[in-house]
Parts: sequence; structure tokens; C-alpha cells
Amino acid sequence: MSGVNKVIVLGFLGIDPEVRTLESGAKLARLRIATSEAYTAKDGQRIEQTEWHNVVVWRGLADVAEKYLTKGKQVYIEGKLKTRSWKDQEGNDRYTTEIVADNMQLLGRSGGGERPQEAQNSGGQSTQQQPQTQPQSAAPAGDSGNDEDDLPF
Repeated sequence: MSGVNKVIVLGFLGIDPEVRTLESGAKLARLRIATSEAYTAKDGQRIEQTEWHNVVVWRGLADVAEKYLTKGKQVYIEGKLKTRSWKDQEGNDRYTTEIVADNMQLLGRSGGGERPQEAQNSGGQSTQQQPQTQPQSAAPAGDSGNDEDDLPF
């Protein structure tokens, strides 16, 4: 039996996307997403903890990130964890773990008042980009989503 490597993050961008195009022509964008969790301690004090996530989006999703995402925007990300290693300038081994996104949904309004209608994920499937308060699965093009025979599992 194989394992499962699935990550879902819903949070806010801490910085504008860092976008670059590789020599191969593929575009990638790096995102820093903050998620917060709040709880009340035994002494009644409210404590909020923020976790920062490094996210990488490729190709069509990188185009959407570059065009519509800015610092402070809320975004829903699905992807997998991936650890990279390299040697720094002093020859030391360095590691980082990041989320490689295969689905992204923009939440809330985009900066220019425009709303992206559709984005391509790295697998080439379309993902509807709609302002919303909860993530929803996108229906394939031409599917009204009302097919009672379509089971969710």
C-alpha cells in the first residue's frame, strides 16, 4: 500500500508572490502563507499562534498568482509536501520543506476589481476561481454539478 502526501492550507499571503521563469520556459511562483490558530489558556488569556508555510506553484497557477495575488489576500491551497536539499556557499547541506500546490483557489475580491474565471493547475485541469468563504470543488467544464449519479467518493 502506498502512502498519502496531501496538504490543505487556507491562509493569507504574507508577501507578494515571488515569480520567475526558468531557462526551460516554465514559470514558478513562491508564496508565503500564514495560518493562525487561537485558543484560551488555563489562565483565561487568549493566545494566537501563527504558522508560516512556503508554497510553490507552477505554470498556469503561477500565472494566476502573479496576476491576482498580493500581500494580505486570502488563498486556499491543496498540494503535497516536498523537501529539497542543496549546498550553501560555505558547502553546508541545507534543507527546506515546502508545499507544491496542484490546486489553488482565490478567496475574496482580487485587487483590481476583476475576478479570474479559471486557472490551470499543474496537471492541466481547470480550477474555478471564485470569491467564497469556504473552499469548493470545481466542476469540470460543461458539468452543471447536478448529476445525482456522481458520487463524492
